[in-house]
Amino acid sequence: MTGSRVKAVMFIFLNIMRLLSMSHGALHLLQSTLFENCKFDKIFQLGDSYSDTGNLLIENPLDISGRLPYGITYNKSTGRHSDGLLMIDYIASAANLPLLNPYENRSANFTNGINFAVMGATTIPVQTLAMKNIFGASTNNSLDVQVRWMSRSLSNYYNSQADCRDKLKNSLFFMGGIGANDFLFAFSGGKTIQEVKNFLVPEIVQTIMNATREIIKLGARKIVIPGNIPLGCLPAYLTDFPANSSFDQNHCLKEYNEFSVYYNLQLRIGIVKLQLENPSVTIVYGNLYLAFERLFSRAGFDPNSLLKACCGSGGKYNFGLGTFCGSPGVAACTNPNEYISWDGLHLTQQAYMYMAHYLIATLPSLLRCSPT
Repeated sequence: MTGSRVKAVMFIFLNIMRLLSMSHGALHLLQSTLFENCKFDKIFQLGDSYSDTGNLLIENPLDISGRLPYGITYNKSTGRHSDGLLMIDYIASAANLPLLNPYENRSANFTNGINFAVMGATTIPVQTLAMKNIFGASTNNSLDVQVRWMSRSLSNYYNSQADCRDKLKNSLFFMGGIGANDFLFAFSGGKTIQEVKNFLVPEIVQTIMNATREIIKLGARKIVIPGNIPLGCLPAYLTDFPANSSFDQNHCLKEYNEFSVYYNLQLRIGIVKLQLENPSVTIVYGNLYLAFERLFSRAGFDPNSLLKACCGSGGKYNFGLGTFCGSPGVAACTNPNEYISWDGLHLTQQAYMYMAHYLIATLPSLLRCSPT
């Protein structure tokens, strides 16, 4: 190895060691600084309950996200299905932007972007899922509806397609995550993992790619398409589907996690193909699976509660679908920051924060942001 190569390797090694030795606060500050280099002036979010900042609550004022204990760590309920903030909130803050207002709040300020995500939203339209004997959606605002909302919103702000593209050149678009509800409803209806792989995964991937093509036409130039988390680690899955799977090293359902890996691979293949179609657009995969897996090694989470819901109704995983968090008599834990899962399906603010930090650290280089 030449002297210059040795110096280069040592430089990389020393920088890695420096990062590892930094405090959590200092490391987060560095990550935020890197993300600020992207110079995003707007963020647009599509997706489901992992990103919804209040759309479903506006649709349905009686939704559980509108009352405590939802939002308890944030000191008020906001329509977020968590005890506090979501990943998109931390990402917006890291970009030095205000938190995104939900699209359904028509009187809100949308200067710095719009959140179109809706809790319970599916990728495939509800009517199409019904034709496949898949039911359970709490909203009809599937991904295609959210894309139409976006198109309508942008046409109200910009005079022409050229004007729209120019105004969106510094915008970041999150195409989900979405798809988890399609899968949950299919599994809950008795579909096997193999059946879902065969007849649902290809359609979901194609639907996401087609929706991404539509937002590219609208002017999107920086797009993140997140994958799915390890579904087999959710208390809801651990409670409802243990007979269909064995357990992995984290005591999650092995076959359902392998399914998540399979789906994420198909999604990444779709992204590669879409990127080749659109060389002037940056389309990247958001690795929520890895971001979630890293939670198991994070200090601060109670090792005895890694797979339990903070807010729930008992049982091994503190989850019961008949008596969901927010129902009368269902209590929340006193220390949500020690839990990964908030209510069995959604995560705690602490978990979302750590996952957001992972994305904030990894996305700038993928999105080709430069420190200018």
